[in-house]
Amino acid sequence: MANARSQASAWSQLCVAGRVACVVQRCGDDGYHEGMTNLGAAAPPAPTSRLAAWKIAARPKTLPAAVAPILVGSAVAWHEGGFHLLTAAVSLLVALLLQIASNFANDVLDFKRGADTEHRLGPTRVTQSGMLSERQVQIATGVALGLAILCGLYLVWRGGWPMLVVGAAAAIAAVAYTGGPAPLGYLGLGEVFVFLFFGLVGVAGSAYVQTRELTGLAVGASIPIGALVTNILVVNNLRDIATDRVAGKRTIAVRVGAQATRIEYLLLLIAAYLTPALLGLTGHIGRFWWLVLLTIPVASVLVRDLWRSEGRALNPILGRSARFALIYSIPFAASIVL
Repeated sequence: MANARSQASAWSQLCVAGRVACVVQRCGDDGYHEGMTNLGAAAPPAPTSRLAAWKIAARPKTLPAAVAPILVGSAVAWHEGGFHLLTAAVSLLVALLLQIASNFANDVLDFKRGADTEHRLGPTRVTQSGMLSERQVQIATGVALGLAILCGLYLVWRGGWPMLVVGAAAAIAAVAYTGGPAPLGYLGLGEVFVFLFFGLVGVAGSAYVQTRELTGLAVGASIPIGALVTNILVVNNLRDIATDRVAGKRTIAVRVGAQATRIEYLLLLIAAYLTPALLGLTGHIGRFWWLVLLTIPVASVLVRDLWRSEGRALNPILGRSARFALIYSIPFAASIVL
């Protein structure tokens, strides 16, 4: 009898271990160190190396959003006969460093403000999970910003005082999105911030620093890229409506609700496809404006999945939206150059 009870206990422990292993496996398959136990509490992150923790903090899935504006801005410079390879490369480096600095700042500042807790639905945040300390992430933010400013001095030398103003504003905004006395993201201004800095500043700015002139094409080309990068934030805010409301983060999604936020995503996509047609009709780009239409099947799947998903299921759509901005930018840049 005692032997039977011992076997039953061992079998029970084996079943529990199997269930835990399944949870860990699901977390690994999703690319996040998150899971849900049978009691509904978030599972603690698996042990992670220091290098892996910094990779999580940098959020590599968001980095296509920094590449797309420079690609299109450089295509504009090529179209206007002013493409400069070194300047384009430095612009890309500065954009990536600012994006990483903003990601670091967002990680630590959202935790300090109570927006990132153990109940968050998004990917693991290194400060909230304890992978890295607040001080470590704050120092990393300063280092990334410092490197961006150092590299940006070349752009100021080439583009003059306008680039100094733009660069200073971009560096401040990278932290002001979640930091300072009136963080932009908490006031519902996140979409405006992203559209301006990833659209107008990213595209028109990178074109200007190469050609030294601001043209109608540079401004027009910034609209679809700004719209698509903004959609990354739209998905993020749609996912976080419940937790942001509790934290006092008054995003547009919190203000208008889930359904209207999905419509916002769709309208921004429509703007991205209408703009090249208008640029073509007005003679700003050539007859190949239609190349962006080749990406419509990918966009259609994104919209379909967005309408069918909520909560953690939106995490893959966020990453796919970031990739889509880059996917779209390739034929768009080609249509400008050809």
